[in-house]
Amino acid sequence: MTRKITNWYVITGGPGAGKTTIVNLLGAKGYKTTIEHARHYLDTQLIKGRTVEDVRKNQKEFQSGILDMQIEQENSLSPNDVVFLDRAIPDALAYYRFLNLPEDKKLKEALSKVLYRKIFILDCLPLQQDYARKEDESAQKRIHSLLTDIYEALPVPVIHVPVMPPDKRVDFILKNL
Repeated sequence: MTRKITNWYVITGGPGAGKTTIVNLLGAKGYKTTIEHARHYLDTQLIKGRTVEDVRKNQKEFQSGILDMQIEQENSLSPNDVVFLDRAIPDALAYYRFLNLPEDKKLKEALSKVLYRKIFILDCLPLQQDYARKEDESAQKRIHSLLTDIYEALPVPVIHVPVMPPDKRVDFILKNL
């Protein structure tokens, strides 16, 4: 199967790396961007009356729901458009591995369909907990390492973005397109 080559740039990194801040700043500059689906999925479940603990209790369901949203979103984008993605399908693989979940057919199929223009992996910032982010520093580092390994195994250029003020990170990314 041939992969669909896109003009999409992935912004990724471990929990609390500043991905959404960077994607929002890129959106403010007029670039097309996407949302981060873990928080969005959690929010949709909270609206349905579930608690964060209840949603996170079944990690297979949680990760599968996030993956469904990511697949739907990426399928709706034109491969010709320049888009900055707040995480992408390969992020799901990192979380499946982190949680020791089996890599199911849906994930494998999604991973085989798309190639990104370039991957920007943000170095981690000090972790700040909130209602949706429950990882500790050890988990943050492990997830970041898994993401790095997975993206560096793809036939796509990977750029590591050091810790610096958000506007400087955006400038760094735009200079490295």
